[in-house]
Amino acid sequence: LGLASTSCEQKSPEEIRATLHLPAPGYAANVDSGRTAFRTYCSTCHGRSGGGSSSGPPLVHKTYEPSHHPDAAFHLAVKNGVQQHHWNFGNMPPQPGVSAESTADIAAYIRYRQQLAGIR
Repeated sequence: LGLASTSCEQKSPEEIRATLHLPAPGYAANVDSGRTAFRTYCSTCHGRSGGGSSSGPPLVHKTYEPSHHPDAAFHLAVKNGVQQHHWNFGNMPPQPGVSAESTADIAAYIRYRQQLAGIR
């Protein structure tokens, strides 16, 4: 048997956070900042309060509850974009202008709006 040797590179925590588009440890997401960021970056497609529009799906919807789409899914969607899969709005492109911190705030705002709608 010929076994090939491969080297495994260890990534630093900073590299892992950058790959996953996560804020620094200890960052406390803020719902109010999330509301502002959502309206700046997301509302054109996802509606002013996350209820969707003719251009994008609602995020205040059972489909996006935490057990199906954890907060990390929002971070990866912002960083990498998303191929259409639940709705017929087309692919979501990456959003390079949205920081990891703003994404955490946006996720907090979406979760807040979901709780108000009875989605847990």
